[in-house]
Amino acid sequence: MTALSRQEILDGIADVAREHLSFNDPIRPEMGLIDDLRLDSLRLLTLAVEVENRFRVRLDPDEEASIATVGDLIDTVARKLAPQMDGGSAAESR
Repeated sequence: MTALSRQEILDGIADVAREHLSFNDPIRPEMGLIDDLRLDSLRLLTLAVEVENRFRVRLDPDEEASIATVGDLIDTVARKLAPQMDGGSAAESR
């Protein structure tokens, strides 16, 4: 299994936004989740849960609080996937 690129993670986040949040505009890493994607608390929760499902990772509440942009979310998912790609177990990232 190979690590996902930042673009692949961004594409996955864009798919989640389209499928679960009805957000059809292009998504860029610099976009703010609240200001640019116009997510309220329920939609932020939906995004977090669906990203967890999509990438099979678990976002900790402390991490979620520090995610302000799409780029932050990409970085967090990439960090969570790294132990799995290096031969670590999925439990290590959860």
